[in-house]
Amino acid sequence: MDLPVEYLDALLAFFITTLGATLQGSIGFGLGLIGVPILVLIDPKFVPGPVLLAALCLTLLLAYREHHAINFREIGWAIAGRALGSMLGALVLLLIPREDISLWVGIMVLLAILMSAAGLSLPLNRSSLVGAGIFSGLMGTTSAIGGAPMALVYQHQKGPRLRGSLSSIFVFGTIIGLVTLIIIGRFGRTELQLALVLFPGIFLGFFLSCRTSKILDKGFIRPAVLLAAAASGLVVVLRYLSAV
Repeated sequence: MDLPVEYLDALLAFFITTLGATLQGSIGFGLGLIGVPILVLIDPKFVPGPVLLAALCLTLLLAYREHHAINFREIGWAIAGRALGSMLGALVLLLIPREDISLWVGIMVLLAILMSAAGLSLPLNRSSLVGAGIFSGLMGTTSAIGGAPMALVYQHQKGPRLRGSLSSIFVFGTIIGLVTLIIIGRFGRTELQLALVLFPGIFLGFFLSCRTSKILDKGFIRPAVLLAAAASGLVVVLRYLSAV
């Protein structure tokens, strides 16, 4: 099969996707955090369609692996919030430049991390799930990196519940994103071929995360979540600063 990218670019994409999939398989999010900024530099055609299809594959694998720890009634509220946040993000994008929204959302994520590090935390209930879902949808729509808000709500939960819940929520959001791209003609044969380039890294990262997640579950899951969420907020802010 003729690849729509150079072989060296495909190899680089494989390594980046493996790293991102390993992180997401370990703490519940991270593929977009690591993959999106670097894949855009390798070849802009990787984003958003191919990354979304690869992410859907990974989240399905993770949701199946951790299905025993998923509270489906609980994640229903988060999914409702995510859907509302995605629509709000799309609406706001019509009025305010994407970069300005991303900056403020990134700053809010960093503030939430500082409050968490200071000992403040949100209870895991209907209100916090809907609120985090809204911020997650807004951040995902405006910056393509939307995992941090949901992860902060689940930061005190055990690893399987964190990963399973986030994956189930992301499955919904990813499907909506892919359907939207298909409707507007932004996902076709080329995007499918590029997604297939990313799949080997997805499967290898998932396999590696089956080992790394067990290590992090021994008391390291919350620090890892906070560190990755902080990196997520910083990436969004730095992308804005580099563009001005």
